[in-house]
Amino acid sequence: MSEVKTYSLADVKAHNTNKSTWIVIHNDIFDVTEFLNEVNPTASFTTPSQAQIAKPQQRDIGKRHPGGEEVLLEQAGKEATEAFEDVGHSSDAREMMKKFKVGELIPAERKQIPVKKEPDWKSEQQDDNQLKQWIVPLILGLLATILYRFYFTQ
Repeated sequence: MSEVKTYSLADVKAHNTNKSTWIVIHNDIFDVTEFLNEVNPTASFTTPSQAQIAKPQQRDIGKRHPGGEEVLLEQAGKEATEAFEDVGHSSDAREMMKKFKVGELIPAERKQIPVKKEPDWKSEQQDDNQLKQWIVPLILGLLATILYRFYFTQ
């Protein structure tokens, strides 16, 4: 198994152009330059007429960042964990980014980043809430019935 390369923030900061773009996410360093190169759909064709009849699967559009190159250039050469997490990337995006990892921050420059806990939708509190949803209206209905009978049936 190969040893993971380590870089300083100064090393990462040097890669802040559209020719070489590195970002730091969770103390890991990623080279996202490939996402910046917008694909020209006519580039692989010799004549415009061929480009006009090209099918979408013939174009190499899978390498573009879905949010556009601006979001990556804005974070180029910087710590981008907060921006990455704020967007709420999918598990597929997190899996895809593994192939762009070029190294890690040196231990002296690493930050403790709290891991956001995924919401647990199946909890005991949900059962309590369901019980309260039935009991409160039931008690109010019974109370209304008793008051009605007491005041209006005499």
